[in-house]
Amino acid sequence: MGRFVKIGIMVAALAVTASCRNSDVTREDTSRPAATVSTQNAGDNRVAKEVFGYLPTASNQRSDAIGGYARGCQAGAVQLPETGPTWQAMRLSRNRNWAQPETVDYVQDLSRFAATLPGWEGLYIGDMSQPRGGPMLTGHASHQSGLDIDIWMLPPDRLNLSRQEREDLSSISMRRQQGAYTNSSWTEEHMRLLRAAASDDRTARIFVFPGAKVAMCNWETGDRSWLNKIRPWWGHHYHFHVRLTCPAGDSSCENQAPPPAGDGCADAQTWVNNILNPPPPAPSTGTPAPSRGPLTMARLPSQCSNVAASN
Repeated sequence: MGRFVKIGIMVAALAVTASCRNSDVTREDTSRPAATVSTQNAGDNRVAKEVFGYLPTASNQRSDAIGGYARGCQAGAVQLPETGPTWQAMRLSRNRNWAQPETVDYVQDLSRFAATLPGWEGLYIGDMSQPRGGPMLTGHASHQSGLDIDIWMLPPDRLNLSRQEREDLSSISMRRQQGAYTNSSWTEEHMRLLRAAASDDRTARIFVFPGAKVAMCNWETGDRSWLNKIRPWWGHHYHFHVRLTCPAGDSSCENQAPPPAGDGCADAQTWVNNILNPPPPAPSTGTPAPSRGPLTMARLPSQCSNVAASN
């Protein structure tokens, strides 16, 4: 029996894609610079998204998450099948349904749990990673190492969508008042799904809009430890963003620093209060730092050049 099914039984006993904005790669969504970055690529000033954004298939290498979530790539990726018994991959034209094997297993496990929820046939899966990870031509600044997943908030009522329907269908927003509150589309099933997702040992953190975090804080009456992994961040109201920890034994992978201790509910409430009553802008600290420009191959881990060049 899968771990999500077990969680579902315990829960029962107790009782989009909108793409992540580049601004996600600040505070909560920033991975530390990968330890594997070296001077080997110092002279390679190719724009990394122009290298990785057009590669159509995975590399013929051992599976490996390389570098950080926002500065890395992936070797030996696995493609999530376009359709399964409890999921469908959306926006197939983007070719972003690739990830590390553990990530694909996670999606399949969570989708089986989702299919036990009233009104859910499974999950609609948004962007994961490109075939070899790395920076994308559009959208995300993270999702580079095969360990990030966007999961639509829209409960699937059927799993036989055509390719064109997957391009045309949109997820639905769960937020109200700029994300301070959830709206009428938000249900207990969404919270049960997020609790199951966060309770998995493979999960590092999950990004949702602030009002959803506060709603879950107010809803949970038992074990609150899972709430630590639910992190409020801008956007993330058409989908929630799951980030997994580095697979065991993967020395090329760089984990993000763990979330602060505690359930994080007070911080989320402060965020909501600031949405409702914005504080005055902070005083200017002087001339802003110049932009570093697009990420180049020289700033990626050295292994990424081999990943890009592999057959």
